[in-house]
Amino acid sequence: MKQYPFEYDHSRPFLQQVGEWVADVFYDILPEAGFEVRDEQIYMAYQLERAFAEKQTIFAEAGVGTGKTLVYLLYAICYARYTRKPAIIACADESLIEQLAKPEGDLAKLARHLSLTIDARMAKSADRYLCLAKMDQVKTGDEDYDMYSAVRAELPDFVHQYKAMQSFYPYGDRKQYPHLDDHQWNKISWDTFQDCFSCDQRHRCGQTLTREHYRKSTDLIICSHDFYMEHVWTYEGRKREGQLPLLPDHCAVVFDEGHLLESAAQKALTYSLKHSGFEELVCRLLKGEIRESLAVLIDEAIDRSESLFYTLSAHCEDIPGSERKRIILGETLQEEVRLFRLVIEAIEEELVFESDLYTLNEYQLRIVEEQLETIQKALSLFQSSDALISWATEAEDGLTLVIMPRAVKEVLRERVFALNMPIVFSSATLSVGGSFDYITSSLGTDRYLSFSTQSPYDYENQMKVVAPQWTQRASGEEKMKAAAGLLAETGGRALVLFNGREEMLQFKELLPSYPELANMRFWFEGDAEISHLIGYFQRDETSVLCALTLWEGLDIPGPSLSNVIVWSLPFPPQDPVFMAKREAAAAPYEEVDLPYMLLRLQQGMGRLIRSSADRGIVAILSEEIHHDAKLREAIEKLLPQGVQLQDVEPGQVSSTSGHF
Repeated sequence: MKQYPFEYDHSRPFLQQVGEWVADVFYDILPEAGFEVRDEQIYMAYQLERAFAEKQTIFAEAGVGTGKTLVYLLYAICYARYTRKPAIIACADESLIEQLAKPEGDLAKLARHLSLTIDARMAKSADRYLCLAKMDQVKTGDEDYDMYSAVRAELPDFVHQYKAMQSFYPYGDRKQYPHLDDHQWNKISWDTFQDCFSCDQRHRCGQTLTREHYRKSTDLIICSHDFYMEHVWTYEGRKREGQLPLLPDHCAVVFDEGHLLESAAQKALTYSLKHSGFEELVCRLLKGEIRESLAVLIDEAIDRSESLFYTLSAHCEDIPGSERKRIILGETLQEEVRLFRLVIEAIEEELVFESDLYTLNEYQLRIVEEQLETIQKALSLFQSSDALISWATEAEDGLTLVIMPRAVKEVLRERVFALNMPIVFSSATLSVGGSFDYITSSLGTDRYLSFSTQSPYDYENQMKVVAPQWTQRASGEEKMKAAAGLLAETGGRALVLFNGREEMLQFKELLPSYPELANMRFWFEGDAEISHLIGYFQRDETSVLCALTLWEGLDIPGPSLSNVIVWSLPFPPQDPVFMAKREAAAAPYEEVDLPYMLLRLQQGMGRLIRSSADRGIVAILSEEIHHDAKLREAIEKLLPQGVQLQDVEPGQVSSTSGHF
């Protein structure tokens, strides 16, 4: 196989030659295969050539239909082969990874039409894999025990054999179990409290085996934003523990839907603590021969942990519409944290003496020390409340304390932007009002390239945007009637986007009351693995997909998606993360709520027109849009040129399609 898809002249700059080849691809090779020539695509290619040549960060805002994915893939593949290191393609979530890598996706198109052999491998987050330890913990009385037994029976033979493996194949990916809903999957999937270091099944774990596979990629490694940021955050710690980093050394990073990186970075830098997890950690020390003084401290630490979480429970209050609980900080809670930290510090000092006695397993001791240090860091942040966002969640095994730094820009600046490599942020929505300040300030970079290109589609003749008017303040029942009319107009073929799980559940509960929708098939996010739901929706043309997270990235051209119903304007939730952002802003609505909503709404509307042949309706079911002139003006500025926001009376909702 040739190293490059063109004849490389060593006397000329490499990236200049890549640019010439890319121009040939978009002007000649792909048009001969039936692709359209898009000037916006060529313009983006020239901008990326500069970013790769100068190893700079670039914010590439390219409208829907510009073919931005093909552009960055071509540069990433060539650059990976030139540097002999893989390039990382980090997508906003796992469903986007699947869309990129699916048999009819962009990678497959390039390979087929350019006669390229592309080595692209997926690196999925740990929670996308089956956990053998959690499988073993499922009790016989569990309502889904028989189903889990069937999953266990289908595991590869080598999982059950305790001898050297002669061969293996990847297994345990969430995608392999589409029949499990999210609740069922969470019972047997990896979570942050699983101790992989001491697990006696780790060398037969699907997650571990897959990691060995993707490390050997020569072209591309495709992962999520979350996974990339976890790699960044754990890089030094894993090296100290004698482990390989999550991702191998790489030459470039592309953040697809890059406007979502900040939230992924915050998630990766989050600490989660719970009493049962701490008790299990320190009790591991009791398995060795330890001095009595350390054993006494371990008992005291368990008591202190129990007391801390009991006090924490008394200092929490529910947040309407959120699974997260607000923590009311006070002297009593802070004192419990202080006492807990003191006993952990005493244990850390005792472990120094224990290590000299060699009575504890050296590897196990190092893991315990590392995790105790992490707990100390988390609790130190908790005591400095101005530097963090914290909340609690309730589960069957008790309360979990979650601690997240307010700003991640320092980490991104030091561990991402300072790496001296090309970094591409790609999305249709990176700027607000023509400025990139909102995203660059939140990410912590002031040295970057940027450009914007518009979509090539004729939106004026392809899209209609309507806002139903209300007589009952947009009640749930009134919205259902409007949605029923819209769905009847397009015969299903709709994506319904919700801004919260409660909205979607209410919609699901009210569906049986509308006989006119009885013959339509509805798919609900969470009822099965997401990429399978998307596949069902695309193949079943008249079905309806109801989703919480598909505001970005969903790419379904053709009649299967002819109607996007925005159930409510996607303002950020009332949870601790956005509460903290609002508290830090001089004008919370203008600086936090409105920009977030506008970017998300623009992305949601962008799901409709995915090709020059598409036609359809976007319906925004909002009451505020009719009463807040400034809000309406801001939304109207988002609309493509020539598209008007049209008010429709409740009785006219089913007659919105007009010339469509």
